[in-house]
Order: sequence, then structure tokens, then C-alpha cells
Amino acid sequence: MTIKIKKCTFEDLGLLQEISVETFNDTFQNQNSPAIMNAYLNRAFNLKKLGNELLNNCSEFYFIFLNKEVAGYLKLNFNDAQSEKMGNDSLEIERIYIRGKFHKRGLGKYLMNKALDIAKDQNKEKIWLGVWEKNENAIKFYEKMNFVQTGTHSFYMGNEEQIDFIMTKTLI
Repeated sequence: MTIKIKKCTFEDLGLLQEISVETFNDTFQNQNSPAIMNAYLNRAFNLKKLGNELLNNCSEFYFIFLNKEVAGYLKLNFNDAQSEKMGNDSLEIERIYIRGKFHKRGLGKYLMNKALDIAKDQNKEKIWLGVWEKNENAIKFYEKMNFVQTGTHSFYMGNEEQIDFIMTKTLI
């Protein structure tokens, strides 16, 4: 079993869109209507939006490969790219997704450790993320990685407000 993590470039845009749509849809389609899901996927993961995110110097994307196949991805935000004003001493994990057929192989932990290494290399004091309050598996995973709930924020799927827990891990 060969695992590799690679930073995404603009040339990866098409594959990034494909993996983003697939993993988000697989994760949340059973809890949201098809109309709301389609509207969100088209808005959040269109090529123009993802392209702008890839070109943002304060955001980074990483693919994780298992035996040369893309198994998932990670999106990190620094400074002003963070979705909440957490300050320049923080790093946000905006997205961390593993494709369904690669679940239960420890790949999420590899991506999480990559994020933690980057945060430490950049001397960040904390790392944080938002997770839907109903995503119990993800919450348990983050708690195992020593994240604690420190607040909430709103996430909108269409016009529907959903509550995300803000989970934070202090690094220093």
C-alpha cells in the first residue's frame, strides 16, 4: 500500500472539481434534498470558483493518493482566506474528504497530520475547522485528533441554515 500526498496546482483543476463534487455529494446527499444539493454543488465547486481558490496564495489544496489513485483531498486556508476571522496565528482546515471506497484505511489521519505539520511549520498557534453538527463520524474523528468544540457558525445549503461546530486544536 503506497500513500502519497501532493500539493494541487492549477493543472489539477478538473480532477479537483470531480473529487470535490463526488466526496461532498457522497457525504451529504442523504441529509439534503437533491435540489438543494445540486444548487450547492454547482455554486461551491464550479470551475471558476475552484480555480480562484487554487490561485489564492492564502489557500492550499492537497490530494492524497493510495496506490496512485486519488483517494481524497484537503483544503487549507491561511490569514484572510479563513472562513471566520480567527487571526493570522490560525490555520483553517476548510475541507478534508476521503472518497467512499477508501474509507476506513487511515487516510483521513494522513491528511490531518499533513495539515498539522503545515500549521506547525508556519508557527501557527492553533488549527481549526467547521463540522456539521449532524456529522457524528467526523466529529468523533476530530475528537480523536484532540480537537475540541469552541463555538458554532452557520453554513447555508441553499436557503437552509445548518449549524457547524467550530473545533479547534491548540498547537503551542
